[in-house]
Amino acid sequence: MAKGSEGIQAYKHSPEKQQQLYRKTLRTVIVAQLFGGAGLAAGVTVGALLAQDMLGTDSLAGIPSALLTLGAASSAWIVGRLSGRYGRRVGLTAGFLAGGVGAMGVVFAAIANSLPLLFLSMLIYGAGTSTNLQTRYAGTDLARPKQRARAISLAMVFTTFGAVAGPNLVGVMGHFATSVGAPALAGPFMLAAAAFVLAGLVLWVWLRPDPYIVAKAIAEAQETNQAHGAVSANPSAPAGRNRGILIGTTVMVLTQIVMVAIMTMTPIHMKHHGHGLDAVGMVIGIHVAAMFLPSLVTGILVDKLGRIFMSCASGVTLLLAGLFAAWAPADSMLWLIVALALLGLGWNFGLISGTAQIIDATTPATRARTQGTVDVLVSLAGASGGALSGMVVAHSSFAWLSLAGGFLSLLLIPVVIWSRRGSASGGEAVFNSFK
Repeated sequence: MAKGSEGIQAYKHSPEKQQQLYRKTLRTVIVAQLFGGAGLAAGVTVGALLAQDMLGTDSLAGIPSALLTLGAASSAWIVGRLSGRYGRRVGLTAGFLAGGVGAMGVVFAAIANSLPLLFLSMLIYGAGTSTNLQTRYAGTDLARPKQRARAISLAMVFTTFGAVAGPNLVGVMGHFATSVGAPALAGPFMLAAAAFVLAGLVLWVWLRPDPYIVAKAIAEAQETNQAHGAVSANPSAPAGRNRGILIGTTVMVLTQIVMVAIMTMTPIHMKHHGHGLDAVGMVIGIHVAAMFLPSLVTGILVDKLGRIFMSCASGVTLLLAGLFAAWAPADSMLWLIVALALLGLGWNFGLISGTAQIIDATTPATRARTQGTVDVLVSLAGASGGALSGMVVAHSSFAWLSLAGGFLSLLLIPVVIWSRRGSASGGEAVFNSFK
């Protein structure tokens, strides 16, 4: 314990050591994201198809997606609390390992054709997907203000390689699953189990010293120095911080609802119109690539053009995605690819700009808990989008779902502008009630 404390002390007053640890942390996060991306893609690609096969109906095919995101919500809260108390290393490792257990549970549920086990396992599997997103925060703990959006983007862009590989290995993993006596749709979850466990082990072994613990120690030292130097605090800072949390949360919640709703039902829509599993994997793979691959450029744009501008750009891009998905000929792979790519890009703009606002608006002492709370709300939004998507399609059509999602995304623009200009007191009360 003493040795660890001495190690942290060495970083408190050394900007050079802080930047060295920042770069080391980013490298560790990048490796973990490579594995984590492959793990999260399984549920996105074949979760609804597996449920459809086991349930025998489309109207309930969104349930696994809803359970996945509900599991992500509860685990985001737990991981946030663990990270706030024990550091990122403990919280993120626990989340990834839980996700691996959930993925193996899905495999056993598919083999046994057990719906209760499938639903429980999808709930636990959600821990891996939410932890994969929370890992992006670890890369920003020691980042300077002008490095934050780029740090988020670096963590996310490397998720792309695993996330794109996952859907495109659907066919290969399906063949492997059948060769060992399991249903083909269980194959991607075998990959997810291994990927999540490896991501957790990478963080447990290499994420030390813990960047969050170091960041808190640095902040405490700075507060002590300010107190001794009689530095006055900015009285408007707390209100500004709360407003930033409100805006960032709103952006991420709305983009998550739209993205999850349309994405969840795309594989079902494609299957109904004669597209095979490989075609589904390709479309979802391109969608996931658009979610993460533009991150490096998005981070630069968020830092250069501003958080609010890119949040509005997210709303416009998601509207275009909804229009393309609604008007796309069902037998046209090209139109579906364009629609899902725009859907991923709009989500990317919203997630990075919203995340940057959350980081700007929090202090190291409360950052992990606040981030966990925000991710709970984001996951719950995704759960509602996934659950309602199947019902909307069953009672209307995929086109109506896409149009509704596209126009819902336009709410980002007035909400963000109103939140920036107006008082955030009401929103702060709602947000603080979750803390």
